[in-house]
Amino acid sequence: MLDSATGGARTGRVAGLKVTVNTLQIALLAAAAYLCGSIPMGVLVARLTGGTDPRTVGSGRTGGTNALRALGRKWALVVVTGDILKGTFPVLLARLASGGDAGVEVLCAGAAVIGSSNSIFVGFRGGRGVGAGVGTLLIIQPLVIPLVAPVFVGVILVTRYVSLGSLLGSAAILPGMLLVWAVAPGAVPTAYLAWAVIGPALVWLAHRDNVLRLLRHEERKFDLGMLGKRRNGAG
Repeated sequence: MLDSATGGARTGRVAGLKVTVNTLQIALLAAAAYLCGSIPMGVLVARLTGGTDPRTVGSGRTGGTNALRALGRKWALVVVTGDILKGTFPVLLARLASGGDAGVEVLCAGAAVIGSSNSIFVGFRGGRGVGAGVGTLLIIQPLVIPLVAPVFVGVILVTRYVSLGSLLGSAAILPGMLLVWAVAPGAVPTAYLAWAVIGPALVWLAHRDNVLRLLRHEERKFDLGMLGKRRNGAG
């Protein structure tokens, strides 16, 4: 929990102990969050397993959907798990290092999601930031996830557009956060409400090419059969 912010230093508490972070430390936390988010899980898993690089198929992105196309369901699950953790770890570290400063947590959440979709390790490309975004919510406000998950899954099942599910699912984060805030205001600091706007905006920005294809009715539909297929010996 945040106690105060003076002279560029921010003070909070972790397990009852006062913790103070200065501007340089906050910048280092944000940089570390970006580098963590930048880890291209799809490429890494492909290299470690000898599978197809997801950048060479489908959308050319490194996230879970393209990993499913390139590597099959087992390794795609590993990629998705890694992408989620890329958002979880930086925000958790920010919470511990800052004593629960919501503003620092949100800053690091943004850096991780930006890194996920604009990775320094693969020419400032990557995934769409959805997995990392989910990971940030696991720390920031996990109660929002079960509120928005039905939107994400339902839209994909009905339309078979993963991109549309991601767009509408992320858009549902703000109403979900507001609902949690209405029920338990103390659980949702102002910075978390800001993240409910900023996080989805970053996801939408990463989906800008998908939005154009959806408007032109040119977007690729998701083949639900891929969930039951094996690729490169993966199950």
